Amino acid sequence: MEQLKHECGIALIRLLKPLSYYREKYGTYSYGINKLYLLMEKQHNRGQEGAGLGVVKLHATPGDEYVYRERALGSGAITEIFDRVRQQVTAYNLSAHPIHEVEREAPFIGELYMGHLRYSTTGRSGMNYIHPFLRRNNWRSRNLMLCGNFNMTNVETLYDAIVSRGQHPRLYSDTIMLLEQLGYALDKENHRLYRSMRDSLTEPALSRAIEYNIDIERVLKSTAPGWDGGYVICGTTGSGDMFALRDRHGIRPAFYYQDDEVVVVASERPVIATVFNVTPDAVTELDPGKAVIINKRGETSVKTILLPGNNSRCSFERVYFSRGSDADIYRERKQLGMNLVPDVLKAIDDDIDNTVFSFIPNTAEVAFMGLHEGLEAVLEERKMQEIQELCNPDKPSKLLPSRLREIMQSHVRVEKVVIKDIKLRTFIAEGESRNDLAAHVYDITYGTIRQGVDTLAVIDDSIVRGTTLRQSILAMLGRLKPRHVVVISSSPQVRYPDCYGIDMSRMAEFVAFRAAVALLQETGREDVLTHTYNRCVAMRDLPDDRLENCVKAIYEPFTEEEISRKIAQLLTPEGYEPRVTIIYQSLQGLHKAIPGCPGDWYFSGDYPTPGGIRLVNQAFINYYEGNADRR
Repeated sequence: MEQLKHECGIALIRLLKPLSYYREKYGTYSYGINKLYLLMEKQHNRGQEGAGLGVVKLHATPGDEYVYRERALGSGAITEIFDRVRQQVTAYNLSAHPIHEVEREAPFIGELYMGHLRYSTTGRSGMNYIHPFLRRNNWRSRNLMLCGNFNMTNVETLYDAIVSRGQHPRLYSDTIMLLEQLGYALDKENHRLYRSMRDSLTEPALSRAIEYNIDIERVLKSTAPGWDGGYVICGTTGSGDMFALRDRHGIRPAFYYQDDEVVVVASERPVIATVFNVTPDAVTELDPGKAVIINKRGETSVKTILLPGNNSRCSFERVYFSRGSDADIYRERKQLGMNLVPDVLKAIDDDIDNTVFSFIPNTAEVAFMGLHEGLEAVLEERKMQEIQELCNPDKPSKLLPSRLREIMQSHVRVEKVVIKDIKLRTFIAEGESRNDLAAHVYDITYGTIRQGVDTLAVIDDSIVRGTTLRQSILAMLGRLKPRHVVVISSSPQVRYPDCYGIDMSRMAEFVAFRAAVALLQETGREDVLTHTYNRCVAMRDLPDDRLENCVKAIYEPFTEEEISRKIAQLLTPEGYEPRVTIIYQSLQGLHKAIPGCPGDWYFSGDYPTPGGIRLVNQAFINYYEGNADRR
């Protein structure tokens, strides 16, 4: 229902053969840029605020550009940047030049490719925040291009460390901090090599030798231990080194593939498999704390940069954001739906015959299929029991054809009730007029519900803020005049901010938090809010090993069912005729369905890093003090 802004998407390609090889085998010098376009387009779901790409040429001569970059803002950014690239490549006219000139001069035809799709997780926007970021230098081996899928929780600490060295970052953002830190470490690595070789080599051979001996593992190990957050950090040097590093808890996803032609890194496994026409098992997950590194020679290695921490792979990534074409994710989402069958049956008073089941497009469709299969299994079992009872030889026979037909025709009623009609431009409206427009983003299929008789049960993958549910979905469903509306979330109650990538940062945004606060007020326990605030303030100056998530105290007095009932009250429009019930997945159900990705801090409050705990406590301080700023 509510589109969440999430982690970004990354794509790296390193061509391992000469450009002439791809021209001969695939009929084009543009093989690399074409594949980058596909990788980015198939990850379009991961970023619609902007996009950027970068290319490094290995064989450019002095006086010719060797690092190219294009960036754009907006949901059409991918098309825009690749249109610009196409225009420049077309203007160069590749077929009119011999291969050695293409290698030296052709714009955006190189060996190293980097792509990025952006969703802002900090509220900052504009071209200054679009990846890749570029640190220029006259020596190729000191040029650094950087992009990533990340959010750092200790930006202030990183900023202080950089400024204390005398550096002057031009923007206060985690990307700039990482660029400055890695750039500084890259400079030190260049100096180290210069000092070790200057007595035996002279320029330009000395610079070339430095380029071939840059130790990216050393660069990363000198910087990454100070980072707190969830991340996949990707970089290329101007001389031809490339890397992708995953955080030690595996919070953000990364996968890679290698053959004798290419090395590829992306945020999602099925994207690589599809674009390069390989089986999914040929694509390898990059383990937490490790970096895949490709040096100037094209040699690939996977190095341990950080010791792995507790497995905190993001469960919300699996529930909502990743492409459902991944076999494991597809299976997990179906299981999430199946888990909800007992709670759904309870909510509809076990009355399958008078209930219509549907989903709210489109990411909840797979969970809906699991729910449907689970309900069908329950119904089939009931049919068998009824038939067995009718066939009991100890009782007078009641197995009439009409009764048998009635039993066999019983089925789970499934309809596509909700249709996303158009993308309305509600930004030009204010107040009630905006709400009225928002109510028409979705449309309904009339005639699917028996008015005043049927219950309507709809499943979605998450109910976070509840704004769209109250202002649009429930109002729309009410026009069908069901007796009872049951809204089902395939994920648990989102109770805490996510500081590692998803745009969920302010406490008051969460309808579960608002429900818990309302219950505290109704039961005369407002002192819990003040006590929690005081504890959060006291935590500010404590060392990492003494930190606690104090905000858990807000929820402790109440059961999940009590909070769900309050959420239903808060989200039911005034004067709404149907009864409204809201069901959430349990934490146990989540982990049963997605055992390999136990990261659940937004549901449980169990943050994998100290920075996460500091930020959730600060978020409550901001709420209590009436400060809307996340920091």
